[in-house]
Amino acid sequence: MRILQLHSNFIEYKPIQKEIAAAEEAEKKQIRLEDVVVLFTAVENGDDAKTAQKAIDGVQAFLEKQRVNRILIYPYAHLSSNLAKPTEALKIVKIMEASANDKGIETHRAPFGWNKQFAISVKGHPLAEQSRVFLPTEAKEESEEKVSEAVQAEEKLESFWFILQPDGKMTPVKDFDFKKHENLEKFTKYEISKVRASQQMPPHVTLMKRLEIVDHEPGSDPGNLRWYPKGRLIKSLLEQFVTAKMAEYGAMEVETPIMYDYHHPSLADYLNRFPARQYLLKSEDKELFLRFAACFGQFLIVHDAQFSYKHMPLKVYELTRYSFRREKSGEIVGLRRLRAFTMPDCHAFCTDLEQAKKEYVTRFKLCTRILEEIGFSKSDYELAIRFTKKFHEENPGFIESLAKTFGKPILVEMWKERFFYYILKWDMNFVDNQDKAAALSTDQLDVENAKRYGITYVDEKGERRQPLILHCSPSGAIERDVYALLEKAYKQQQSGKLPMLPLWLSPTQVRLIPLSDKFLNNVEEAADKIQAKLIRVDIDDRPMTLQKRVREAEMEWVPYIIVIGAKEIESGLLPVRDRETGERREVRLEELVSQIEEATKGKPFKPLPLPRQLSKRPQFYG
Repeated sequence: MRILQLHSNFIEYKPIQKEIAAAEEAEKKQIRLEDVVVLFTAVENGDDAKTAQKAIDGVQAFLEKQRVNRILIYPYAHLSSNLAKPTEALKIVKIMEASANDKGIETHRAPFGWNKQFAISVKGHPLAEQSRVFLPTEAKEESEEKVSEAVQAEEKLESFWFILQPDGKMTPVKDFDFKKHENLEKFTKYEISKVRASQQMPPHVTLMKRLEIVDHEPGSDPGNLRWYPKGRLIKSLLEQFVTAKMAEYGAMEVETPIMYDYHHPSLADYLNRFPARQYLLKSEDKELFLRFAACFGQFLIVHDAQFSYKHMPLKVYELTRYSFRREKSGEIVGLRRLRAFTMPDCHAFCTDLEQAKKEYVTRFKLCTRILEEIGFSKSDYELAIRFTKKFHEENPGFIESLAKTFGKPILVEMWKERFFYYILKWDMNFVDNQDKAAALSTDQLDVENAKRYGITYVDEKGERRQPLILHCSPSGAIERDVYALLEKAYKQQQSGKLPMLPLWLSPTQVRLIPLSDKFLNNVEEAADKIQAKLIRVDIDDRPMTLQKRVREAEMEWVPYIIVIGAKEIESGLLPVRDRETGERREVRLEELVSQIEEATKGKPFKPLPLPRQLSKRPQFYG
């Protein structure tokens, strides 16, 4: 059983329509409850009466601590992909209700099996939002998993928060005027609260399914994905783009294992310095963990390498497919937070702090350019810089120089002392339509792991020394880039613009629609010419009305839509619907091809991932 527990000022909800045949009878009326603990509840396969009892016992302890005695049990299937059958789930929910009533708790329950509209206001105290997992009898609670010391330290971490402006002025968050910086204010609140769970499904989840890009794989662990052909194309293009940028930067690409010995002396120590939860597995007499970054493999490779100061900074890169982190179940949502993800990971081994700082600035500028070329402007994301007080005092002006380079106010998190293996970290964070944030590009200055892994280089005097290490993901997880692009498109739509993906990432770049079947051969010839120029083009040859075919092309966010009939064939002028500008204009084929080539210049290309004729395509979703 998975519960998202929210201590709320109020919740208002209204049953809208039945979602399943087994739905309870209910009135379609608005209900409001105040000062209530809302239990968004997903009943899973294997849950029984004892599971229900454990859940209520856990809630009772919270109620007593917070001096509140009112709960709402709100069936919420979105928390799990391993749901119990509706009849069994309803039975368990009713057991929870009865158990709570028996304990003298004022208990309310939202109707089971309904699509419901709701609004909620959550209190601001640290325990107001909690993700709870209650497993069936004989199973271990998720809270009993092995958790690194760094994860525990992060939960207790004391931070001091400031806003740093491009002119170098640093102001405590509580004193900063956010009037002209709404996005930064949202990001700041999100970071300081440290609440990662979502209370509603974010817009990109609906879009990623409707556009047949990606979906969660119910046959796997939550937070693992299935990529449909269009999505695989988008993901692959992003992977190729970032990898090419790393090659231009001078990084050497490697490939390393996805699992490692949990008790390897270097690795075991590092696990407790990295704030991530691990997947554990056993093989014969070994206890293994699935990697959560490419650090282990790259560090072991560099440990065995022979190099000197002349080779430095030494840059090593890997596109990890996949990295694994056992995120809390309540925090897994869409593409923003996953348990398996593709992470471009680049380490630079530097001789000393001065070289590391210089390289840090180079990579900072590189990451900004990479995000821009993917399709993000600086208005789409916010920068956070995190460091120890000691580093700031010993390197006056360095943090301020990064803020000046970025060109707009940034969030600062200062630590009184060092908790992790790094003393400095920046991350560029996309703020979505739910005011949640997710880190994209990031870089860290690591002062521990060279010693931990026995990594040394030969200096000018022929002596062995330990380098400093920079950890950079130039784009962040590829899945998060797709998440951010979809959330950005939704924001565009909310502001009255047409939502779309960048042209170079659009699965279909040009859609040709014959006015009738007798023009199909001419349309095929035009498609051949466009395709020869490495442009993804398809043809809607389905026996549907013209209006419906145009509408479906618009629903797929196709950048260029062209209807071809006798007039177009005779004149050679193509009536193009340009999604980006919203214009309809007539151009010759060569002119359109030239425009697309210019707009996608320098970006990788992959051919159409589906049959060119829409009549031959399967439907993957819906």
